[in-house]
Amino acid sequence: MSDLRTPIARARGLGSGKTGTDHFWWQRVTAVALALLVPWLIGLLVSLVGADVATVREALARPWNAILLSAFVVALFWHARLGIQVVIEDYVHVRAAEIALHLANTFLCAVGALASLYAVARIALTA
Repeated sequence: MSDLRTPIARARGLGSGKTGTDHFWWQRVTAVALALLVPWLIGLLVSLVGADVATVREALARPWNAILLSAFVVALFWHARLGIQVVIEDYVHVRAAEIALHLANTFLCAVGALASLYAVARIALTA
């Protein structure tokens, strides 16, 4: 099998980072999880239209609803992080800005996920 890299790329050792397939599959897995969880979430929200706060808290505190909402939050922020990472890699060409944006992306998605999981846990455990 011939090496399709240029001579300078071979000399520098540049080539596949061997992370593209992993990234591709995790993005698809989170997309499938979201495709399954969004209809459930919409159904839950529609069923709570016009309900008072106590009823909403009670519904969210049910174990299956809390578990599914937590899974939704994790899948949502993980999928968002992966998608934004691709946009940064494709469209940001200044290395310092790219690194800063990757750090901001990871940090903000982690903070958003943790804050959401904390809110779900607080509702589920105190209702």
